[in-house]
Amino acid sequence: MAELLGLGDGCREGASGAPALAASCLADNRLNLDVYPDGCRRFLQLFEGRQGEVLRVEFLRLSTNDRLLGTTLGILPRLKHLKSLVLKGGHTRDEFGSCQHGSLTSLPPDVGNLSCLTHLDLSFNSLSTLPGCILHLPSLRVLLVSHNSLVTLPEDFGSLSKLTFFSAMKNQLKDLPQSIGELAALQDLDLSENALEFLPEEVGNLHNCTELDLSGNRLSSIPDSLANLKSLRRLHLHSNLLVTVPASLASLPNLSRLDLQNNCLRAVPPEIQTSPFVRLRGNPLGETEPSPQAGKYESSAGGLRRLFLTSGEDSFTVTSEGCRVVLACGIHFYFPPGAASDPLRIYFRTLAPDPRWVKLRHHDVLLSRVLELQPHGLKFQQEVQIWMPYASPQTLHQREVVVRTFSGQSWSDLRTGVEQKRKSKHVAHCSVLHFSWFLVVSRLVQNECKVPTEGTLLFSSVDPSIKVTFPPGVTEETRSVKLQVVSAEEMEELTAGAGCRASPLLCLSQDSLVDFLRPVRIQLPLPPGVTGLNLDRSRLHLLHGDLEGQTWDDITSQVVLEFTHLYAVFEVTHFSWYWLWYTTKTYIGGIAKKVYERLRMYQVNFIALQRKKDPEQVLLQCVPKHKVDPVLKKLQDRYRGPEPSDMVEMFEGEQFFAAFEHGISIDMDRPDCVDGRLSFIFYSHLKNMKEIYVTSPVDRKGQAVKGQVSFYRGAVPESISEDARRRRKGPDSLWLATLPIKLPRLKPRWGENPSPLNGFSFPPLNLGNAETGYLTQANLLSIARRVGADWQSVGLHLGLTYQQIERIGEDLNKQILDMLFSWAQQNSEDPDCVSKLITAMKESGRQDIADEVETIVELGRQKYRESIRRVGLEQGSSAEDSAIAMV
Repeated sequence: MAELLGLGDGCREGASGAPALAASCLADNRLNLDVYPDGCRRFLQLFEGRQGEVLRVEFLRLSTNDRLLGTTLGILPRLKHLKSLVLKGGHTRDEFGSCQHGSLTSLPPDVGNLSCLTHLDLSFNSLSTLPGCILHLPSLRVLLVSHNSLVTLPEDFGSLSKLTFFSAMKNQLKDLPQSIGELAALQDLDLSENALEFLPEEVGNLHNCTELDLSGNRLSSIPDSLANLKSLRRLHLHSNLLVTVPASLASLPNLSRLDLQNNCLRAVPPEIQTSPFVRLRGNPLGETEPSPQAGKYESSAGGLRRLFLTSGEDSFTVTSEGCRVVLACGIHFYFPPGAASDPLRIYFRTLAPDPRWVKLRHHDVLLSRVLELQPHGLKFQQEVQIWMPYASPQTLHQREVVVRTFSGQSWSDLRTGVEQKRKSKHVAHCSVLHFSWFLVVSRLVQNECKVPTEGTLLFSSVDPSIKVTFPPGVTEETRSVKLQVVSAEEMEELTAGAGCRASPLLCLSQDSLVDFLRPVRIQLPLPPGVTGLNLDRSRLHLLHGDLEGQTWDDITSQVVLEFTHLYAVFEVTHFSWYWLWYTTKTYIGGIAKKVYERLRMYQVNFIALQRKKDPEQVLLQCVPKHKVDPVLKKLQDRYRGPEPSDMVEMFEGEQFFAAFEHGISIDMDRPDCVDGRLSFIFYSHLKNMKEIYVTSPVDRKGQAVKGQVSFYRGAVPESISEDARRRRKGPDSLWLATLPIKLPRLKPRWGENPSPLNGFSFPPLNLGNAETGYLTQANLLSIARRVGADWQSVGLHLGLTYQQIERIGEDLNKQILDMLFSWAQQNSEDPDCVSKLITAMKESGRQDIADEVETIVELGRQKYRESIRRVGLEQGSSAEDSAIAMV
């Protein structure tokens, strides 16, 4: 497919375009236009120019964030051959990276006449009621309406007699129709994260149901009829309000997982409590009712409900009793009794920091990912306590750690406590009344005070000899003043190289735009080695910098400088940066500007390592200079490669790119790939690492490929100086470093036919389900090529018996293919088979293949999975898109 998988200029030309291009655009009768911001316009143009071919389309994907959606919907009933229709929102994002729901609120009634339609995905939209035409689709087998605003389902919902998969997770369903028990073919039902308070007895009539997800609701009990679900293998009831469960659940013959975690169960029938497949963590088993007078966390935690969430969960329920919550990533919450008056569903996710909206201030260092908590803005009755782990700033001196939160308009710092749980584990603690976005940063130590009309005195806790005196009458109204200091030790090496000496750097700021009414008196230490006895006044300069540090003016002649043996004293009415320099140089402002810029930069090295067992798996990382040796030591058992690059300097929050060159390439469809280059953001205390699978477009049968990876600068933080910006423009003028990458000559392990496609014929396969993404036949062939000698271990972890493995032939090529495809055919109906394959690779020591499979699947359903399984707000792809993206 050209540009429509990509719809290009030929499609824009209408009927005059080349017939070959039309066939390419509509290959396999698929149109995947949701990846384009103007996908509906492209669809309308294609319909106008190649109507006959469009009418034969069987698989169609469109974004419901498109402004031309309404016009496009009117055409859909004419696509009589349509088998799969995906109309999903979430393709546009707000400034925080949250996916926005689509505008779809209904469907044309004639959509109910699409007799071939078997798969319908309306996730991430604005549906408040289920469109009635859906109930008239005679062949519908898969229906997804996740992330909408449905409050109820139609009474005759059970008329969808062929439905095998239904997901309505993350809606607002309060009850279910009795007719739901008439869905005789239903195998997978996902009603998680709704507002269900009870279930109808008719749910027990879903005799073919193998997986039932009711987690994240408000259920206090479940009907005994669930014991009739003899085909049920997995029952998810975690994160509800259950106080009891029927003992008969333990007798379900095929049940392999019963998740009852994070409920209110104080007693459980022995048959359930002793079952190996039951999970009960996070329940107050054996505890009495908590006292309503419970005090603080430390003294009352034993009487509170404890919730321990796994990595796949993204929400929990808080009641008026309060609770303690521990996330898989190590974040803790304490909700005191009475914090929430009614049961409240809390959603959470962690986000990679994006410098477009995570605005770090000068000299800030980011120490954590971004934590988002919802619902935003809701006020709790009592303060909720949060503990956030962060990267230990071992190399940062005279700084303090704070939790920073976003109000919707700006970031502000919270009163923060710091705890050290273990030698290498640090936690930041804060209390809040509202939920929004949170992150942990290290900043310059900040001293602040209120300045009344009577005046006051402010000292620096970093250097008590630095003080600011506010005389009486300095202001008419009380205002807040903040003081920060960069110590002279931090810049000593930089200034010595410039043939200068500099005092501590003082930053003063206030919350008023009005200058002070009377001069404010400032005392600064003289530069190191300079005293009032040996001072040459002609060499001393007082510099004033703007708040961005981009201009430094010599104001020595504009102020009256007084000297003691150790200090300089002067008066100002305007607050900003102040700096004393001692030098014979004449143009001090330019030197100060460069030194200030260097203060904010980090010395780093790039590494590019290849996995020993699979050289096509390449690990790239940008590492601060002092961490290079420990990082390489940790990786040396599994990876090898060239020496790290020469040292370069980068800003905190600076973007850079990695480009594979000279015969080596990567998958250009990766979401982090920009113009063929991998995008990174450098944060000194976070891992700037990616592991990718590289290929070579050239024939490697007879020779190795000697390529390279080069690193280039990208966007820099907005607040850096214009000089630095001028030095960093143009894609190739921003080169940083180049490291060699060598792909060895392919060994003839595939017999006479090196291609895994030659000599073998396997039926088409789609492994997985509509929400977790598919792996196709081509994906399995690609995986088989990389398994190598680990194939037997992989087979055993996939569940194959020793007898099955022994029956597989002698040729290594055929061994691996037979093993994978025999397993795949046996598990093609299992919606968790892709996850099992990933787990098997990890347990076999092939983390590289596991990571690659996850990356492949992620290309098709990244947004969807993050929002449904972790985030609650982001969108992704389902069945057909995943299959296409992975081929």
